[in-house]
Amino acid sequence: MSSVGSLHAAPVTEAALAQASAAASAPAADAPADPAVILPRLAQPIPARTDFVEVRGSALLKAPLRVSGEYRRPDASTLVREVRAPYAETTTIRTGAQPGQGEVSIARAGKPAKKFSLSRAPELVALQASFGALLGGDRAALEQHYRLSAQGTRRQWTIAMTPKDPKVAARIREIVLLGRDDELRCIETLPARGNEQQRTLLSSAARAAAGIDDASQLAALCRGHGAVR
Repeated sequence: MSSVGSLHAAPVTEAALAQASAAASAPAADAPADPAVILPRLAQPIPARTDFVEVRGSALLKAPLRVSGEYRRPDASTLVREVRAPYAETTTIRTGAQPGQGEVSIARAGKPAKKFSLSRAPELVALQASFGALLGGDRAALEQHYRLSAQGTRRQWTIAMTPKDPKVAARIREIVLLGRDDELRCIETLPARGNEQQRTLLSSAARAAAGIDDASQLAALCRGHGAVR
């Protein structure tokens, strides 16, 4: 019978398997961005650390202020922001058992550390909560402090976070997360007043930003269009 030959399948090659896998994952990657899907993929085990490059505009400066260093999360209640250039400064934020409890310590070489209560700085409470939740992939924790909305696809995505706390909203209009696949590449912070945007590049985007000062090139790195080193 001529149908006997159809019982013998052609050998499956590695290339064919790879092509089938790519075809299967393409619809998911091109699906609309969804915080419930994206945020858990950003989770990093504690302790966690990431390089950063921060560029902040100011009407008082001739050029945007640029600082670089590292964020660290040694435990669930602590966030360390270590600036290494153009000066050395370490800010440690430790939260307490209740919202608003905790302490901030700012240390510079050769000077005693300045310490104050987190209750005096609600924006730092939001910062610690944001980074802790982002590094932990905790969407529920973020939604306690922000209203979330997403644009783009799961491959190239943007998540906007609008503060719920009136004290934070009085200082910060919106925080925008920009990422590619399972990597958070950039955080753009928009002030409640004025247009002096702060842009923080993270991880591979921060490393790729070494030596780059042009605002359009930094924005391209944020959105994942620049080269990754």
